[in-house]
Amino acid sequence: MRTPLVMGNWKLNGTKDSVTALVNDLLQPANEAAPKAEVAVCAPAVFIGMVEQLASSSKLQWGSEDCDIHTQGAFTGENSPVMLREFGCTYAIVGHSERRDYHKESSEYVAQKYKAAQENGLIPVLCVGESEADFDAGRTMDVVREELKAVIDLCGIKSFEKAVIAYEPIWAIGTGKTATPEIAQKVHQDIREYLASFDAEVAAGVRILYGGSCNAKTAPDLFSQKDIDGGLVGGASLKAADFAAIIKAAVDNA
Repeated sequence: MRTPLVMGNWKLNGTKDSVTALVNDLLQPANEAAPKAEVAVCAPAVFIGMVEQLASSSKLQWGSEDCDIHTQGAFTGENSPVMLREFGCTYAIVGHSERRDYHKESSEYVAQKYKAAQENGLIPVLCVGESEADFDAGRTMDVVREELKAVIDLCGIKSFEKAVIAYEPIWAIGTGKTATPEIAQKVHQDIREYLASFDAEVAAGVRILYGGSCNAKTAPDLFSQKDIDGGLVGGASLKAADFAAIIKAAVDNA
């Protein structure tokens, strides 16, 4: 049985005051969700230490929005997976569409980040998804398979026993558009079937989150789908009441 996971991705947002208020407001919903659902927030690196201090005695987990392929050295501005682990991170998001686009990260480079995160005690959250042009052209799974295959080639299919996948249709991120539950379910099912072509047991166990403008209104229908195991939540994760409603939807569909 896969335990639902609701994860907030704060992106480039937050102040000391807002982070303190938000985390404090999420402690009770996270505690109440356990053990039916897990809750995590992925914060900008400068706030991870604050999140650790605020959440360490709760069921709220936390992680990083990215991590480097290196553990130490002359790599100015990067965040080592070892350092992230030292601040209590459980997760590291890798391959988010904004990283792939703005920083020109290839699927092969994302796979290296996934490997570095996993080898240093973090659970990688591998983001995969297609552009609007690819969606319109019916190339969704061509894109997603390529992004998954890069990780399989480098790390092996068994690596997904200790990883999370987030399907994020790029055309639905920050646009207010959301894939219908039926569209999202079909892609999640296709992802699971693709992984099953390598290892059926791994495919059945891996959690696949929906990550395209998931919000309090859309979450109940999305989370009721057989192959959707929670959400990677952007803007709605910055509003405690909205995020709490999404957590409740995960609990209700656990």
